[in-house]
Amino acid sequence: MRHQLTFPCEGAALAATLDDAPGTAGLLIVSGGNEIRSGAHRGMAMLAQRIAAAGHPVFRFDRRGIGDSEGENGGYTSSAPDIAAAIAAFRGAATHLTHIIAFGNCDAASALLLHQPLALDGLILANPWTYENDETDEPALPPAAAIRARYLSRLTDPKSLLRLLKGEIDVKKLVRGLSALRRKTATAPDSLSARLDAALAKLLCPATILLATGDRTAQAFVENCHPAAVPVERLDSASHSFAGDDGEWLAARVLGLLTHLH
Repeated sequence: MRHQLTFPCEGAALAATLDDAPGTAGLLIVSGGNEIRSGAHRGMAMLAQRIAAAGHPVFRFDRRGIGDSEGENGGYTSSAPDIAAAIAAFRGAATHLTHIIAFGNCDAASALLLHQPLALDGLILANPWTYENDETDEPALPPAAAIRARYLSRLTDPKSLLRLLKGEIDVKKLVRGLSALRRKTATAPDSLSARLDAALAKLLCPATILLATGDRTAQAFVENCHPAAVPVERLDSASHSFAGDDGEWLAARVLGLLTHLH
């Protein structure tokens, strides 16, 4: 059964959706970017439906200033009170819960890491956001790994080689580009990726990282972060939001972790 409800967060009323189910292990979905709780193309609503149908309660919410929620939108870096209030509201609405794991995609994954400690029993972190620009709705430049792959593809393409031999490609520009990629800039200790690495190193609950290998945000995470002690599962897809059939893969990973909590 799906219920609509509200809960308080620092004087604002936040909108939420509970997909009720009898299981004692529940899923909290934290939306990424400025998406409402239904997610891109209703992806999070469909994920919630799948998980609840398998017997686990699911709670989704709009943070302050997003969707149907009151308040000012301070972005993911200011969402700690929203997440904490949502956890409390989830426990209040589903009193039979004994465990809660949280799922976040993009900057929601980064928020779950940065805002620890949270009263959670596990984290599922998908395509964590590592770009310094907080405006995740704006297109990001490809990470260095993706640019290198594009250069390599062009250099091994017979048509590109023919253009090179004909002098149709600016060799100096090509050399400058490749040289720039070889210069690895040291990560600043206060950068977002460094803060995420520090959070990953001192996790207070189990976590799993999910990456769509063709997604730019996931590629940037691989380039910038080093989650040595955290399991990583990869899907051969470019879908940042796990759209279409990728949603089944995502649901299977979530259900596997929820079942393990029983």
